[in-house]
Amino acid sequence: MKKYIILVFLITTVSFAQKTTLYCIGDSTMANKKDPDKNPEHGWAQVLQPFFKDDIVVVNKAVNGRSTKSFIAEKRWDSIYQKLKKGDYVFIEFGHNDEKIEDSTRYTNPHTAYRYNLIRFVLESREKGAIPILLTSIARRNFNEKGALVPTHGDYPLETRLVAQEYNVPFIDLEYYTEILEQSYGPEKSKQLHLHFKAGENAYYDKDKADDTHLSLLGAKSIAKIVIDQIKVSNDISLKLLKREIK
Repeated sequence: MKKYIILVFLITTVSFAQKTTLYCIGDSTMANKKDPDKNPEHGWAQVLQPFFKDDIVVVNKAVNGRSTKSFIAEKRWDSIYQKLKKGDYVFIEFGHNDEKIEDSTRYTNPHTAYRYNLIRFVLESREKGAIPILLTSIARRNFNEKGALVPTHGDYPLETRLVAQEYNVPFIDLEYYTEILEQSYGPEKSKQLHLHFKAGENAYYDKDKADDTHLSLLGAKSIAKIVIDQIKVSNDISLKLLKREIK
């Protein structure tokens, strides 16, 4: 009888101790970068964990250069799907590489393949009892000569918004909020959010660097904070538990 009670206690303890996993799937704007202590480039999901309490474990599966198409074709989604459990979360942010029409392994038509790939991520997450969250692509630093920030993502953010609306998916309009972020810094200071260095200015780059897509540590932390702030103000019932796990 004592052995039975101990066994039940251990099983109960393990069950209650099981942590919730927050999976991040997407491209280089999210992805972990090598040599984070030396490398100026960071993905915003790379710096997400410190915003959460210990019961949330961020597993960043975003990978440089991936589109929805290549992420699925390389079985990266399958590997996540197999591990998903009830109560987990999946942050989904693609678009930058789905746009690359010159590359058949990555390009998707925003109104067909891209749309249906997003729907697949949503429905298969829900099959496992996990909670998908759709995010539009972050804005590029693309100011014109008049100082206006010009969008570069075509219809991909639109389709993300439509899928979120039609399938009642928790949604963060990251394109919109990162546009506000870029504009708040302005055409010149917004370089600090990205990777702008003269040759020799940073030991990681031996040539001039002018990258308006990828993020500096400042840019990554700023966008991670935007995501957290949007979760805090969300009225979505499925995000209720996640809100409680934010520090």
